[in-house]
Amino acid sequence: MIREGWHRRILIDLLVWVIAALLCMLWRWVADKSEIVHYWSLFGIMAALWVIIGFAVQLYRSYKEIWLWQSMLSLIADAGILIGLCWRLLPIMPYNLSPRVAMWTTLIVLALETIVVFMEHYWKYATNMNVPVMVIEHRDRARATREEEKRSKSSIESIHQSVLSVTTEADYYMLRKRAHLDSNLTKVVCDRTMFSMLQIPQYQYRTIVDMTLLNDMRGINKRLCMVNQKLPDDGQYVCCYRPQEYIKQKMLKRYPWGIRWIVYSLYFWQKRVVPRLLLTSRLYYDVTRGRKRMLSKTEVLGRLYYCGFEVDAVVPMGHIEYVFAHRHSQPYPQERQKLYGPLIKLPRICEHKEVKYFYKMRTMHPYAEYIQQYVFDARGGMNIADKSDDDWRITNWGKFVRRYWLDEWPMLINWMKGDMKLVGVRPLSQGMFDKYPQWLQDKRTQCKPGLIPPFYIDHPETFDELFACEDAYLTEYMLRPTRTDIKYFFKTMRAILTHKTHSA
Repeated sequence: MIREGWHRRILIDLLVWVIAALLCMLWRWVADKSEIVHYWSLFGIMAALWVIIGFAVQLYRSYKEIWLWQSMLSLIADAGILIGLCWRLLPIMPYNLSPRVAMWTTLIVLALETIVVFMEHYWKYATNMNVPVMVIEHRDRARATREEEKRSKSSIESIHQSVLSVTTEADYYMLRKRAHLDSNLTKVVCDRTMFSMLQIPQYQYRTIVDMTLLNDMRGINKRLCMVNQKLPDDGQYVCCYRPQEYIKQKMLKRYPWGIRWIVYSLYFWQKRVVPRLLLTSRLYYDVTRGRKRMLSKTEVLGRLYYCGFEVDAVVPMGHIEYVFAHRHSQPYPQERQKLYGPLIKLPRICEHKEVKYFYKMRTMHPYAEYIQQYVFDARGGMNIADKSDDDWRITNWGKFVRRYWLDEWPMLINWMKGDMKLVGVRPLSQGMFDKYPQWLQDKRTQCKPGLIPPFYIDHPETFDELFACEDAYLTEYMLRPTRTDIKYFFKTMRAILTHKTHSA
């Protein structure tokens, strides 16, 4: 099968041939001292033959559908046939060039093409192209299929010993009280393999207690989705993890003052940054099997909501935190590879109520978007900046980035694309947009959103003040668009310089 974009690959091959030809002409010890035109004529013919032979040996098959060794065999076959043809035909051609010229040029091309092939297949590997996306089948409402009974003493003691094999006595008694370990409708799992979850029959247990640390699991979302399918409606799930903050404090205490931040920074890069990068994520998990990863509270709770759970309580027990959640809904549609790099795209309501994606620098922990309402409810609602006071989803780095507006700079991409103008009301998330009265929603969506919002001037502290601020701008803008934007631009600049306004 000829790969999609084969013409692009041919252009790459021709570029490789130009590079190889230049190298051979510079390295005079592998070439005869013939005229330059003879070299370029030979290299042109060889490049054309390379492409023709490449089609014959299926070099241009889609790398998405074949293995690396198959691509390498086609590559070696192409190079071998070309060297054989040149070695036999070059002596009888009028170029007066040694077959060594053709051989060395082809070998250089083979080396460069090997790099190209490895890059293609590593991209396939890193982006999980050969891994199917997990599909969650929709299910009807379901109740526990067994009647509740109290466990026998021997059964309780067996569970007691299983829990003690991975945790402490205090943890056991806490779980016994909160997770009803004495009931036959509670299942305790102490095995980190997926097979242990697959063996659990559907709807027979009202509570599943997972004693494996999430830090040591590979495929956390897959495991959570599997539990979601096993539990009846409102069934309880208990999981545990070692918080990132505990690991940080432990490392800072362990090493001397002069090097502790250097050591922690390197550890953080290895355990938090590398697993989030597109080209290193899968390799990291294949090497480490997902063990000893760093997890923040935000990420753990966000993963639970992403996989269809609602958090009831978080119980700290020393260096481990237990999360009690119940099955709330179907999991979100799963993605092949869910990464959280430094640049993110967020859906926002724009002109004519059209949803567009706006670029920002990520300032929150992974999966923070799935627990927005949880944080708002826990902290008493959101403020006018679409944030909760003391929002623990924001990283320390994120606080610094927001203070100096660095998170806003990527929206210049949207401005250059024409998604927004320089001055105007900010595009809103669906949750924040719903907080607005209907009349102001209609007024907002008549205009294109802006990069510099009018509230930087008035500094509103309540929603009513915010609504009045935006209404005043929109009313004036609809009458005199250009004049209003110029006026608000200079007012905003003065507010930034005098009041030290910063990003929310």
